Amino acid sequence: MGGKISLCVNTEILDEYEEILTKKTTCEIAHHVVEAIARLHTTIYQEVYIHFGLIKSDVDDNKFVDCAVAANAEYIVTNDSHFSVLKEIDCAKFMVITLREFASQIAVGIE
Repeated sequence: MGGKISLCVNTEILDEYEEILTKKTTCEIAHHVVEAIARLHTTIYQEVYIHFGLIKSDVDDNKFVDCAVAANAEYIVTNDSHFSVLKEIDCAKFMVITLREFASQIAVGIE
């Protein structure tokens, strides 16, 4: 992982985070959490100019793929099965891993 972990986001992604958090908490809490995420020094705001449309089963997920490509990310960390289609694409320069796999790699890096 290169020793540095950054979260790549854009407005679409932050909006989705806020929408999901609002369903689980309140609008105010969701807004503050997303604001905190956006202000972290490890968060990278990545504008997206090309939309690849690689995920057909849930097109809303493509915002994460497009952001990862634009940011030249190493990983997409998700437990969403819609992303498994990306493992079949040879030109993807990132790996799709689960949260458990990500946590394991972080634990190994800390030791």
